[in-house]
Amino acid sequence: MSRVGDLVAFLARSIVDYPDAVGVRETEEGETLLVELLVAQADLGKVIGRQGRTIQAIRQLARVAGHRQKRRVRVEVPDRRA
Repeated sequence: MSRVGDLVAFLARSIVDYPDAVGVRETEEGETLLVELLVAQADLGKVIGRQGRTIQAIRQLARVAGHRQKRRVRVEVPDRRA
């Protein structure tokens, strides 16, 4: 896992109720690193935050970390309800 993925996982584990359920999946899409943040369904609201502010902050920090490595970064939180 990259440093960006480690950062996203660390931030998510710091705010959720079930830190053991946090997972990060990374995929290269051309010049962009896609980081999927997987959390327990009960923690989805905590990661997204009010009006999306928490996930926006995580995305911004990930972009800055990626910029330091000269990479574009996208962070997404897939909905695992199926």
